[in-house]
Amino acid sequence: MAKTILICDDDPTQRRLIQAVLEREGFSVMHAENGAQAIDRLTQNSGIDAVILDLVMPGQSGIETLKELRASGVRTPVVVLTASGGIDTVVKAMQAGAQDFFIKPASPERILVSVRNALQMGDLSAEVQRLQKRTTNRTSFDDLIGSSPAMQMVRRLGERAAKSNIPVLILGESGVGKELIARAIQGSSDRAGKPFVAVNCGALPENLVESILFGHEKGSFTGASDKHLGKFQEANGGTLFLDEVGELPLDMQVKLLRALQEGEIDPVGSKRPVKVDVRIISATNRNLADQVRAGAFREDLFYRLNVFPVEAPSLRDRREDIPALVEHFVRRFNVEEGKRVTGVSSEAMQMLAAYDWPGNVRQLENTVYRAIVLADSPYLQPFDFPAISGVSAPLIATAPSDGPVNGRAAIEAHHDALNALQDAPVRILDDSGHLRKLEEIERDLIEHAISVYAGHMSEVARRLGIGRSTLYRKVRDCGLEGMVKEAG
Repeated sequence: MAKTILICDDDPTQRRLIQAVLEREGFSVMHAENGAQAIDRLTQNSGIDAVILDLVMPGQSGIETLKELRASGVRTPVVVLTASGGIDTVVKAMQAGAQDFFIKPASPERILVSVRNALQMGDLSAEVQRLQKRTTNRTSFDDLIGSSPAMQMVRRLGERAAKSNIPVLILGESGVGKELIARAIQGSSDRAGKPFVAVNCGALPENLVESILFGHEKGSFTGASDKHLGKFQEANGGTLFLDEVGELPLDMQVKLLRALQEGEIDPVGSKRPVKVDVRIISATNRNLADQVRAGAFREDLFYRLNVFPVEAPSLRDRREDIPALVEHFVRRFNVEEGKRVTGVSSEAMQMLAAYDWPGNVRQLENTVYRAIVLADSPYLQPFDFPAISGVSAPLIATAPSDGPVNGRAAIEAHHDALNALQDAPVRILDDSGHLRKLEEIERDLIEHAISVYAGHMSEVARRLGIGRSTLYRKVRDCGLEGMVKEAG
C-alpha cells in the first residue's frame, strides 16, 4: 500500500510541485489549504503517514498548527517547509514536534529525503509504542490489525469478555494470533498492567508439568534445590494464558480443574494449599469436544474452560486484512532491520492476497520478514516472495566454478555460459553468438531496470550509477518514455 502524505500549504502551485515529486516516487497525496483544514484531515483520517507543513500561512501559522496537533494527541511525523531558513524558526519548529525541515524551493531529492526520514521516524515511534504496551501488559484491541467482519466480531466478543473475569477459550488454527487476542483481553480489562503469563502446554515436559504450573517446595523431589513458585503464582493478580490446553495430560487436567474451581493450588511438597487470584484464558487449535468424546480431555474441565468461546478466524477467511497486515510487518521489520522498504508493488500484493496461507498470520509475518531482509528495491516485488510466486530474483551473473576445468568439461562450461547469456534478462550476445552493440545492450538494461524497480526512477538511477537527469535523457534517446509513464 502506498504511503499517504498530506501537503499543507496555502500556495496551490507549491502543493502541485511537491505532489508531482511524491507521486513520481509512488506516494499517495492529500491536500490542505490551511492549518485548520490540516487538523481536520489528521484528526478524522488515521491513514495519513506524514505531513509536509508550510510555516507561513494566513490565519493559523504552521507552528500554531503543529502545536495544536501535538496537543490533540496526533503523533503523525511532520516535515516543515519555509521560505526563510533562520535558526530560530527551525528551532521553534523542532521544539513544537517537527521531525525535519527544508527551505523552498527545494530539490526533489531533498524533499524525498525529508519525507523518508520522517516516515522512518514515525515507524520507529510506532514500534517503540507497541513494545512498551506489550512489555507493560497493556496491549489493547486497537493493536489487532484488520477491519474485516471476522475481526470486528473478535473485537466485540473480546471487549465484552474483558469487562468480567469469565474464563475465555480462544479457538482457531495455529498461527492465527490467539495469544495477541488474549493479551488484548487482558489489556482492556481491570487487570491491565498486571502480570500476563503465557504457557505452551504442548511444550511442557510430562514429568515437570505439575512443578511448572503449580510450583514446588525445596527438597520435594530429586533436583528440587530451591523453591519454585510456578506459573499460577507468577500470574497472581493478572492473567494466565494456557496455550494448546488440549495437550495437557489427564492427571494434570484434574489438578487444573481444582485450581479453577477453588482458586487455590497445591505446590509439589507443600503442606497447605496456596490461594491465587488468576484470570484464566485458554486456547487450542484442536476440537476439544471431539477430544472429550474420545476420552482424551475431561468433560468437566471442558465445560469449565469453554464458558466464553472466541473464534479466531484463519487468514484465508479475512483476506481483506492482508494489505494492512503486510504494511504493519513492513514498518516493523524496517525498524528492526534498519531497512527503508517503502511498500509492496500492486502485483506482489495481489499475489499475497490470493494465497491461502496455511500457516496463517505467522506464516505471512515470516514471509514478509524474509522479503525485507533480502530486498534491494524500495517496493517489494513478486520475486521477493519466491516461495509464494515461484519466481526467483533476476540475476545476470552466473555462478563461479569451484575449480579449474579442462578438456570436454571446459567446452561444456563455455556452451553453458553462452546459453546463460542468451537467456539472461539483458542479452549480451546476438543470435550468432557475437557481442551486441553497446547502445542496444544499454537500452535493454535501462528497460529491464525500469521494470524491476517498478518505474521508481531515483532507484533506477542509483542502481545504474548515473544521475536522474542523465537517466531521463537516455530514456528519451531510447524511446522508453511510454514505459516510464505506464509504470508511473
